[in-house]
Amino acid sequence: MSGFVEPAYGRRALGDVVPAVGCALGTDVLPAPTGLTLPEAPAYVVFLVDGLGANLLQRYAEHAPYLASLLTDHEPGTAGVPSTTATSLTSLGTGLTPGTHGLVGFTSRVPETGKLLNALFWDKSVDPLQWQPHPTAFSRLTDAGVRVDVVNKREFDRSGLTIAAHRGAGYIGADRIGERIAAAVAGSARHPSLTYLYDGDLDWTGHRYGVDSPQWLQQLAAIDAETVQLREALPDEVRLVVVADHGMVDSTAASRLDVDDHPELRDGLVLLGGEARFRHLYVADGAASSVAACWAETLGDRAEVLTRAQAVDRGWFGAVTELVGPRLGDVVVAARGDLALFSSRDFAYEMSLVGLHGSLTPDEMLIPILVG
Repeated sequence: MSGFVEPAYGRRALGDVVPAVGCALGTDVLPAPTGLTLPEAPAYVVFLVDGLGANLLQRYAEHAPYLASLLTDHEPGTAGVPSTTATSLTSLGTGLTPGTHGLVGFTSRVPETGKLLNALFWDKSVDPLQWQPHPTAFSRLTDAGVRVDVVNKREFDRSGLTIAAHRGAGYIGADRIGERIAAAVAGSARHPSLTYLYDGDLDWTGHRYGVDSPQWLQQLAAIDAETVQLREALPDEVRLVVVADHGMVDSTAASRLDVDDHPELRDGLVLLGGEARFRHLYVADGAASSVAACWAETLGDRAEVLTRAQAVDRGWFGAVTELVGPRLGDVVVAARGDLALFSSRDFAYEMSLVGLHGSLTPDEMLIPILVG
């Protein structure tokens, strides 16, 4: 496990943020995390910046002076596994680990059909209430008398991911910074309340241009300015928490491996899922050991290759329910360094991306939990 960061479930993971907020608002309906205590306040705003890893913020602190100034007082938390948006946003909204809430990757197998579910775009044939049947942390706070609102783009209202991850909260469509900030200010006037804001522009920029690109650095500076504007617009008694769902690493040309250039990696493989930094391999009956051995031999120390049972035993997904187990790969492959596992046949669009995430390296797993 050298070079990997274990998820801090129940202590200081992304799924512990809303339970910690609930405690700070004076409720006891969510279990208090053991490693995250937030100051008491009548209202909280949680601002999630997609792709803002703690290591990236520290590395490029000069471009985000306000956010970086908060780093010295707050140790980082962790994403869950895999360190990817759909998994993380569901952990945030439900307070559950991936092995329980069941959104175990960007793409994962639907056991009943043998097809892949893309968790960001969803499939109308998959009922999000059945895929993620547990009450969310948002709904439990709402039932306890806390006003909870989600502020996000209008296109995401009633999406499969929103229903699975964030149901039980009010939804406020907001496509622009001014709309988001105005909604946060209005929401924070209600006591007790939690208003959740999402900004995906930094992640989009990193995927397209890379995390050390001029475009990404400019976007980081814009996020910093937006956060300052948000903090100044909120009443003093309202607390602002800035978090992220994961970080990101850049994939170089030399680090890219196309599965379809290695026929041996297809032996016994029925379905390829996950994403380039964290692959779920769904294999023929009885082939898990041989597939794992083949991938481990080919990749060497560039990746950690585990059977499902081994990954579960390591606690990568937290407690895994009977419903969720078959959604995990029979074999899982977590990339080290800047390795990217592409498939020109199955996921051609991924090959155009520069910044990637999903694995357990510090740049991907460590997230800021900043209180302002």
